[in-house]
Amino acid sequence: MSQITVAFGMCGSFCTHQQALEQMEKMAQLYPVQPVLSEMAAHTDTRFGTAAALREKVEAITGKKPICTICEAEPIGPRHMADLMVVCPCTGNTLGKLSNGITDTSVTMAVKSCLRIGLPVVLAVASNDALAASAPNLFRLMNTKHVYFVPLRQDNSALKPTSLVCRFEYLLPACEAALQGRQLQPVLL
Repeated sequence: MSQITVAFGMCGSFCTHQQALEQMEKMAQLYPVQPVLSEMAAHTDTRFGTAAALREKVEAITGKKPICTICEAEPIGPRHMADLMVVCPCTGNTLGKLSNGITDTSVTMAVKSCLRIGLPVVLAVASNDALAASAPNLFRLMNTKHVYFVPLRQDNSALKPTSLVCRFEYLLPACEAALQGRQLQPVLL
């Protein structure tokens, strides 16, 4: 993946932000990374940390200010600001929006702008309802050209039987496969 620039979107699965940041750091050691934060991720304080701290960490990791608005995200594809789009974490809400062509966040706009010129998009799902209300969206996107998934699994089948979370450590191999036009297998672990 030499000479590859990555647009790295983060959505509001706040409990997985630390794992996503670890993957962003690994990726940024190898490639230029342009961070894109959903409005929820960029501006919401939670028990997992403040929005300001997240923005600071992202900028420290990548050396770039995060894109946080739809207007800033729109040119990513047309201006070839990236060769690959990653959404890590990708929430059930974002799955639904992407599946139904809704581009009302910076991350969904970034994905749309990449897909419209045929760039690969890698989704790292973290959703408590991926096997319930979000299931149709998940499986529709699995059948969408240029959309790939980080392999995922149930994270706690006893207490959260409809929850799926990607194996974050597979993000880089999933990206390498996507750049070759293939889905890293097995996708369901």
